[in-house]
Amino acid sequence: MRVDQYFPRGSSSPQQGGVTDQPLVIIVDDDASVREALSELILSAGLQSVSFGSTRELFDAGLLDNPGCLILDVRMPGESGLHLQRHLTESGNPKPIIFLTGHGDIPMTVQAMKAGAVDFLTKPVRDQTLLDAVTAGIAMDATRRAEAAIAKRNIERVEMLTHREREVLYEVARGRLNKQIAFDLGISEVTVKLHRSNVMRKMEVNSIGELIRAWGTLPVSMHEAGVRLNRSA
Repeated sequence: MRVDQYFPRGSSSPQQGGVTDQPLVIIVDDDASVREALSELILSAGLQSVSFGSTRELFDAGLLDNPGCLILDVRMPGESGLHLQRHLTESGNPKPIIFLTGHGDIPMTVQAMKAGAVDFLTKPVRDQTLLDAVTAGIAMDATRRAEAAIAKRNIERVEMLTHREREVLYEVARGRLNKQIAFDLGISEVTVKLHRSNVMRKMEVNSIGELIRAWGTLPVSMHEAGVRLNRSA
């Protein structure tokens, strides 16, 4: 493993496996000269990088929770880049990946792109082409992390709701009117309005539109739980 010494003073070194706020470009390639060249290129763009000779070394370093993206070779000793991509997706960490290989073919490219790769590039590659892909990967990761943070916040707020308030939230998200919700739940329209007001306060939204958007950020499992609540009411 080679951990590049390109980190500003005071920042967390990736060698300790700490999570930093700065984007980290993780390079995994079994060719030391390629790792060296890529590290220098990433440095020239003002970005932090760390490089490994195998996916096992990457896992051992504990850096996959850091923001940023991966540059992977496809064929390496041990687990291949495509296997790593599948593993990350299945474990709920769809980190943006740029494949850079001298052994690519069309089926391999299609597989990688369908699985969400940022790009599939062949060696040798133009510096700017690779840097553009890295920039896109970092932007994708930042967007995903922001969306995940919003979802986490909204999940925590939903968990503060009472059973009845969750029922009302589900019905509002379906576009049901107060009188329809009252009929479905067997309660008065005034009670529905009270519960809806409590839901909006606890969810920290100012309009029904914001409430529906917040509902849309929740995982499918919580939507399905809303269906079960409705059926049992």
